[in-house]
Amino acid sequence: MRSLLVIKPDAVKKKKIGKIIEMLEENGFEIKGIRMKRFTKEEAEKFYEIHKDKDFFKKLIEFITSGEVVGILVEKENAIEKLRELVGDTDPKKARCGSIRYMFGENITFNAVHAADSEESFNREVSFFF
Repeated sequence: MRSLLVIKPDAVKKKKIGKIIEMLEENGFEIKGIRMKRFTKEEAEKFYEIHKDKDFFKKLIEFITSGEVVGILVEKENAIEKLRELVGDTDPKKARCGSIRYMFGENITFNAVHAADSEESFNREVSFFF
């Protein structure tokens, strides 16, 4: 099974790409593709359309378009579930010790990474990168 991890602009700016990839590999994920890009406002709005009616939507779009992001296609048994475990809680303060967000996130907005939360989300989100 495959999943998608997106390294967000905050982690890219802090030069954490290599450390995050290392964590993926150390946790048994096989890297199947990597692509760096900068979302346009329109792409970002489509990528995060499930949040369009929420108060934080505008701030999220401003953040995700503020710099480069890195999409990483990974493969592992139960990849979506296992990747979400490795990523940790959306709020880095609540994230499990050793998770990506615990280690590299600052707050709910600047939380280092995004991971597909379902097969449906993966199928929609992967097309933004691959």
